[in-house]
Amino acid sequence: MKGMVNTVAKLYFKYGAMGSSKSAQALITKFNYEEKGMKVWLIKPSIDTREDLEVVSSRIGLKAKCTPIFPDTSIWEAFESQISRKIDVIIADESQFFTAEQIDDMRKIVDELSVPVLCFGLRTDFRTNFFEGSKRLFEVADKLTEIKNICECGRKAIVNARIDDNGNVITEGEQVLIGGEERYTAMCHNCWRKAIASQE
Repeated sequence: MKGMVNTVAKLYFKYGAMGSSKSAQALITKFNYEEKGMKVWLIKPSIDTREDLEVVSSRIGLKAKCTPIFPDTSIWEAFESQISRKIDVIIADESQFFTAEQIDDMRKIVDELSVPVLCFGLRTDFRTNFFEGSKRLFEVADKLTEIKNICECGRKAIVNARIDDNGNVITEGEQVLIGGEERYTAMCHNCWRKAIASQE
């Protein structure tokens, strides 16, 4: 089974708006691999501080221990230290927060070591601009898959709208502001644009 997986090693990016169950799908994917006797290296960027630094969790209650990856960490070197564990697959949550160099490390692991890497994360920020990690994944991933979510109007949600304490849509501020449903809501572009216009 392991040999079969390695012959088709690819770099995957599964992306979606906030609330599209990306982390849940990452954890379900981890379970599916482990159920078949394969070893998974679950990682996430250290910037994701909503839960324990060494835990990936989902809104539906799924959780698993992970390895936090700091901005100055070489994923290539960190993975080499895991070789003795005979890792069959890497699953990365919140992949938009990785640096471009770290995404390139994962690309190198796929190419040179034939280990598949499955990345889950956001495509764009609250201003609809790429994150560094997601931009690089769009450039070098073998397969891109959208995990769909819907706006409250029923259209497909593509914007991760940042909201303030009064429910107003925010368009200024730092790109990274860690938060969940209290800080972000998934919207279609039309509703997002109208919400901004109504506040002017």
